[in-house]
Amino acid sequence: MRNAFADELTKLGNEDSRVVMLSGDIGNRLFDKFKDKHPSRFFNCGVAEANMMGVAAGMAMNGLRPVAYTITPFVTTRCLEQIRTDVCYHEAPVTIVAVGAGLAYSGLGPTHHACEDISFLRSIPNMVVICPGDAFEVRGALRAAMKQDRPVYIRMGKKGEPVVHKGPIADFAIGKAITMEEGSDVCLLSTGNMLPEAIEAAHRLKEKGISAEVVSFHTVKPLDEDKLKQAFSRFKLVATIEEHSLIGGFGAAVSEWLVDSETQAKKFLRFGTPDAFFKKSGEQEYAREVLGLTGHQIADKIIHALS
Repeated sequence: MRNAFADELTKLGNEDSRVVMLSGDIGNRLFDKFKDKHPSRFFNCGVAEANMMGVAAGMAMNGLRPVAYTITPFVTTRCLEQIRTDVCYHEAPVTIVAVGAGLAYSGLGPTHHACEDISFLRSIPNMVVICPGDAFEVRGALRAAMKQDRPVYIRMGKKGEPVVHKGPIADFAIGKAITMEEGSDVCLLSTGNMLPEAIEAAHRLKEKGISAEVVSFHTVKPLDEDKLKQAFSRFKLVATIEEHSLIGGFGAAVSEWLVDSETQAKKFLRFGTPDAFFKKSGEQEYAREVLGLTGHQIADKIIHALS
């Protein structure tokens, strides 16, 4: 995902002289093409993320279109006050891009895990929250974000994730979910880098005679309410899938919507991380296995819920 982000950012920089890039001392080689073409528009702000966010807010309020980028916990938790007060309070059009969401940096321990960020940021007024499902969604999300006159948070994985879409998404729109596979029995609503696991779960369910629809809910705030109404009215079971805490995340957002709407759920499951730090040592695949977030584990739990 991060390679797609860097490439699309360079293209946007070529198209719009207002685009500036701020980095928290990571990805220096990743942005070589951007720096070569626009050296005066790249700022390495160092390991001073709160300051970086304040600088980005000031740039945005003076007519530039800043993109602030670093590892997820450091571009969110580390500078939450600046995001809330400097960026969102002023509705400054800052695009905050986080790399390594969820357990993408699982092997580096809890300091680098990010399973609370959606909860933090979707609660702040004026903030848009986007969690792309693959590299093509990253490109679409970045282009859509740069057209907004308000703050946008883009939550990416790391690199090497499976590419699910067959090509560029011409009609990518904030707040409009994308149906990846159609089905008739259950509906899997996935956000972020769990999209490949959701598709794997759907394929496993198909082997068991259960038809599963897969929807990429790339935007967590604002939610696609029309898609939610369709899902809960049509299917025997609806499940949300995310690599984020069940507290305050995508599943919680859908639960809140469900309580406030006239729609009723037949069966509703939420898949995500528990209310605990992940202290085991291992990479992302291992962490997902331990937490029950692999495609086959998700499918097995759905089968059990339907039985």
